[in-house]
Amino acid sequence: MSMIRAAILTVSDRCAEEQQEDRSGSVLAEILASHGFEIADRALVPDEQDVIARELVRLCGQSPCDVVFTTGGTGLGPRDVTPEATCSVCDRLVPGLAELMRAESLKKTRNAVLSRGVAGLRGSTLIVNLPGSPKAVRECLDVILDTLPHAVEMIRGGGH
Repeated sequence: MSMIRAAILTVSDRCAEEQQEDRSGSVLAEILASHGFEIADRALVPDEQDVIARELVRLCGQSPCDVVFTTGGTGLGPRDVTPEATCSVCDRLVPGLAELMRAESLKKTRNAVLSRGVAGLRGSTLIVNLPGSPKAVRECLDVILDTLPHAVEMIRGGGH
């Protein structure tokens, strides 16, 4: 299988306003690169649903980007709207990825039930919402990383 091209979208008011360093996006890039992913693009937006949706559309349009990972905006805060923005641009949802991340995270903290992250397809690009903390990014990515090559192969038209 050819290399998987990934994009990273950090959703954070504080990072967008340069009040805080984008540690989660950096951790995500580091893990993906160490597993042979090519980082095709990296972007940072505030917690604004229309801005997130527009950026997801842009990143998915950058063919051949296979997976777009978001980090941040998946909780219960009033400005946490990443799942809504993701659902608004997806053609189909892939609920098993988010379910698996929540189930495994629940083994570490009861608060995992409060994560609202989703995963879905826009055209031939998989979008996966990850939490905003570097620790949670590591834990969630660890749970799904080994399934992504098969997912991308299927999206590209490969067999089951």
